[in-house]
Amino acid sequence: MCGHSDTFRDRMTIRYLLRASLLAGLLASSAGSASAAVLGVVAPRSGPYAALGLQILQGARAAAEAGGDTLVEIDESCEESGGAAVAKALVDAKAGVAIGFLCVETLTTALPQLKAAQIPAITVSVRSKILMEDAERNGWPFFRMAPVEGAEADKAASILLDIWKAEPIGLIDDGTIYGRELTAAVRQKIEAGGITPVFTDTFRPGQEQQVALVRRLAKAGATHVFIGGDRTDVAIIARDAASENLPLMMMGGDTMRAANRPVPLRDGVLAVTMPDYAGRPEAAAAAGALRAQSIEPEGYVLPAYAAAQVAHQALAKTGDNKAALPASLTGDIFTTVVGPVDFDASHELAHNPLTLLDWRGTDFVPPRPATD
Repeated sequence: MCGHSDTFRDRMTIRYLLRASLLAGLLASSAGSASAAVLGVVAPRSGPYAALGLQILQGARAAAEAGGDTLVEIDESCEESGGAAVAKALVDAKAGVAIGFLCVETLTTALPQLKAAQIPAITVSVRSKILMEDAERNGWPFFRMAPVEGAEADKAASILLDIWKAEPIGLIDDGTIYGRELTAAVRQKIEAGGITPVFTDTFRPGQEQQVALVRRLAKAGATHVFIGGDRTDVAIIARDAASENLPLMMMGGDTMRAANRPVPLRDGVLAVTMPDYAGRPEAAAAAGALRAQSIEPEGYVLPAYAAAQVAHQALAKTGDNKAALPASLTGDIFTTVVGPVDFDASHELAHNPLTLLDWRGTDFVPPRPATD
């Protein structure tokens, strides 16, 4: 009797466990399908931008793996003729959101088709103001996780007005479109804020030495100088100022994030540039996981990771309702490895990501606090 009861109880227990296991499996499957997403990542795999494209792919792959998403990788030729093919590939893959997009040429021809398919595009690189204006006018689903053109001058000018307002400032540029326009915009903004530069000039880039320029700055009485030029020229100017025993405080723009050669940058040179996201607490786990795979979280790696996180969270909220995606992207704050991300009504980042950094030894770091 007892043996029969034990057998019955054993059978009931087994049935209960089987049912519980089946229910758990169904719930897990349902949860997985609800949270999983199909993400497209568009980046160059060959050509002159392949190294940057690899950074985007590495970041997107890591984020998709962490989020349990399916990632569709699409090559970017960076030619206008390739945009239509990119859009078709995203549509065929049934991507919910597409991220990456290193080149403005791709977006110019891809966005009209992405609008028809209701697939938002999130760039981690393209800064063109004209493209965003076209997107707003045509209703293209274009979002930017990079500074817009003009953000660099805005940030530089605000910093100069904040920390150098009482200093004799020089403004110099290398004569390129980038250097000239950046410096001109900074000058316009700081003059409106009450700073009149004591020296302005255009120097010839790519020279082995800039001693004459340094001496002209000193003769004009400039002790602080903003430079619209590349890292190598800034390094040469800093080196020659030191050789002339002239204590010039120097600041450059976003082009300062480049290889520290052939002339090493001197400590104390400032740059208005993108943050080192890998050093932030939000990125610690992701950076550690990437390094464990021998991937250095530099350049576009973490921004691409963050873009994939934004896409995942927006899709998790809207599900199959594609029409709700743009509103979700502009109405929410997303938790990412680069910190909170939110877009304004114009699909731009709500906060300027550029910041002031100080070169110390081997990298740019936050400036040391001012002391009395």
